[in-house]
Amino acid sequence: MSAARQEFGDGIIWIADEPEVTLPPPAALPSGGATIALNGVEKAFGERPVLRRLDLDIPAGQFLAVVGRSGGGKTTLMRLIAGLDAPTAGRVAVGGETVEGLQRNVRLLFQDARLVPWQRVLGNVGIARGPDWRHRATIALRDVGLADRGREWPFVLSGGQKQRVALARALVSAPSVLLLDEPFGALDALTRIEMHQLTERIWREHGFTVVLITHDVAEAVALADRVVVLRQGEIALDLDIDLPRPRREAGDAAASALQARILAAV
Repeated sequence: MSAARQEFGDGIIWIADEPEVTLPPPAALPSGGATIALNGVEKAFGERPVLRRLDLDIPAGQFLAVVGRSGGGKTTLMRLIAGLDAPTAGRVAVGGETVEGLQRNVRLLFQDARLVPWQRVLGNVGIARGPDWRHRATIALRDVGLADRGREWPFVLSGGQKQRVALARALVSAPSVLLLDEPFGALDALTRIEMHQLTERIWREHGFTVVLITHDVAEAVALADRVVVLRQGEIALDLDIDLPRPRREAGDAAASALQARILAAV
């Protein structure tokens, strides 16, 4: 194993390279989604209520988008599902099991890819290590179209490629729930459309449950089976999106009508 010289800021760090590994042709990662249920959920921070008596059932494999103004409770909802926070009252369940702490079958993708600069792309995807991690990371990179970039460093990647690596890192553990917190907001328009297409394809192939937090109503209608509008901690609208796929974000009269209904409820 050799060492690579990398400069970060004013310092120099010597990093061990990942060894070359000959892998068999990768098979598909496991698939499947889990139900999510919130029953009478309340969440307050001190005296400030954020979620109020929230009831929400998300079937396994559904793609749900949650839309609302800043401070409306979207990110709090996501954190409760992930087990990062506990409800003040009520019950949150994933796959029929009450959420108590971090969930092994739930993964999050944020606006910032949060890659580790001293690990190569393959090492970032397989950051949790575990049995056969290189093989599984290779499968995940193939899924997001970066099968040939595993030995590169994160700093050479574009913003869209970094988000693809972050998505691969989420996929490598074969989650049953994927939580997306404004993951495309920092991307340029063309890259955002490419990421929408990639996310939809992977979701359809793997069948996991998706909860997308977004301010972008067009994005919600383009991607989701269902859109929920959160307003002041309560559900102001729960709308099924019954449009054929693939969808366009502009120029479609039916999509525009749905977007207008959502905007009216925000």
